[in-house]
Amino acid sequence: MENTKIPYKIYLDESEIPTQWYNVRADMKNKPAPLLNPATLKPMTAEELYPVFCKELVAQELNDTDAYIDIPQEIQDFYKMYRPSPLIRAYFLEKALGTPAKIYYKFEGNNTSGSHKLNSAIAQAYYAKKQGLKGVTTETGAGQWGTALSMACSYFGLDCKVYMVKVSYEQKPFRREVMRTYGASVTPSPSTDTAVGRKILKEHPGTTGSLGCAISEAVEVATSTEGYRYVLGSVLNQVLLHQSVIGLEAKKALDKYNVKPDIIIGCAGGGSNLGGLISPFVGEKLRGEADYRIIAVEPASCPSLTRGKFAYDFCDTGKVCPLSKMYTLGSGFIPSANHAGGLRYHGMSSTLSQLYHDGLMEATSVEQTSVFAAAEQFARVEGILPAPESSHAIRVAIDEALKCKETGEEKTILFGLTGTGYFDMLAYEKFNDGLMSDYIPTDEELQKGFDGLPNVPEN
Repeated sequence: MENTKIPYKIYLDESEIPTQWYNVRADMKNKPAPLLNPATLKPMTAEELYPVFCKELVAQELNDTDAYIDIPQEIQDFYKMYRPSPLIRAYFLEKALGTPAKIYYKFEGNNTSGSHKLNSAIAQAYYAKKQGLKGVTTETGAGQWGTALSMACSYFGLDCKVYMVKVSYEQKPFRREVMRTYGASVTPSPSTDTAVGRKILKEHPGTTGSLGCAISEAVEVATSTEGYRYVLGSVLNQVLLHQSVIGLEAKKALDKYNVKPDIIIGCAGGGSNLGGLISPFVGEKLRGEADYRIIAVEPASCPSLTRGKFAYDFCDTGKVCPLSKMYTLGSGFIPSANHAGGLRYHGMSSTLSQLYHDGLMEATSVEQTSVFAAAEQFARVEGILPAPESSHAIRVAIDEALKCKETGEEKTILFGLTGTGYFDMLAYEKFNDGLMSDYIPTDEELQKGFDGLPNVPEN
C-alpha cells in the first residue's frame, strides 16, 4: 500500500483487534524497581498484595518476563463495542500549519466514557467478577477513569465506589452524573467517610484534594470492606499492560501503509495513555529493531518527570500504599487550585520512570494557557473537541510540526488523542474569558514535597 493515498481515517478490521496484551517489561534490560512494603522496605509479595488487588491482576503486576499475555474472550468481546479505534491522518491540521510534517493521531474518545480508560477498566472489572467479588473501589481525578470503571462494573454487575478529587467533583458535575447513571457512588475526596480522609482534612483544612488523597481513601475502604478490592486507572504495570492495545492497533494501522513515525508524543499524568501508545514502539527500540524519538508531555504545574526526583515514594498522600520507585514530586504534593488541565498525579509509572531514566524517552512540560490554545486550534480544524489532558500532546505535536516548517523536514509525527473534552467546558470557559492563568511551582515549593520522601537505602 506504499503508493496508495493514505485515508483520513485508517480503521482496522474487527478481526485485527489485538488478542494479546504486550508487556514491555519483558524486553527491558533494566526492569522497573519492585514495589516495597513500607513497613519492612522489602519487595511486596503476591500474598501481601492480595488484600488490596484482585489475584490475577497481582500476577500481571509482578510479571516481568512474559512478553505477551492472552486477552480473555469476554474482554475481547467487550472491546468490539468500541474498538478498533481509528488512526487519523491530520490532513486539515497539516494544511492549517503549512507544515511538511505528516501528523497522525490515535483517537481513543469514541466510547461513552470519552477516553482510553475503558481499555483497562473492563479488564479489571472482569478479573474482579471472576474472583467472585461484590465490588471495587477507586479514585478519579477529572473523572474519565471513574466513568470508565462505572461502565465496566455495570456490565459485570459489580458495585463501584468512586472517590473523586474534590476540585473536579465540584467543577465537573456532569462527569459525576454519568458515573451515577451507570450505578456508581461518587464521594468528593478528601471526605469524612474514612480515617485517612479525616486526617488529611485536619492537616490541610479547605484542601481541594489530590489523586494521592483519593487513592488513600479508596484503598482504606477496599481493605476494610469484605468482598471488595481496589483498582487503579493509571501508574501500575497492569494498567500499562491493558493499555498496550492502543499502541498495538496504531502500529498495525501504520504498518499497512509502510509508515514509520519519527516522533511519538503522549501526555503524561500517571502514564496509562503514554505507556499504552508507545509500548510496541519502545519494544522495538529496546530490542534494537528500530529507533523512535518519544516525548512525554506533562503540565508545568505538576512536573514529575521534568523536575521530580527518581526515588521510592508512596503512591498516595495517606501513605497506606506500597512504595514505588518513580519520578515523583512527593506524595504530599497537591497541584495549585487553578490547575485545570488534568494530569495532576504527583508521581509517574515505575515502568515509564525507568525508561525515562535510561534515556529511552524524553520529557517536556507545558503551561496550561498554551495547552488550551492548541486545543482550540486543533478543534477548529480537525473537528474533535479534545480533552485538556490530550491537548498537552497536541501542543507539542504542533510545536514539532512548526519546527519541520522551519527546517523543511518531512517528519512523521504520531500522538495520542486520549479523549474528548465535553465535560471540561468550565476550563474552556476560563480560557475563553481570559481568566486562566499559568502556575509554575518554585524550587522551594517543590522542595517541601521532596523533604517528605521516605528514607529508603540504595541497594
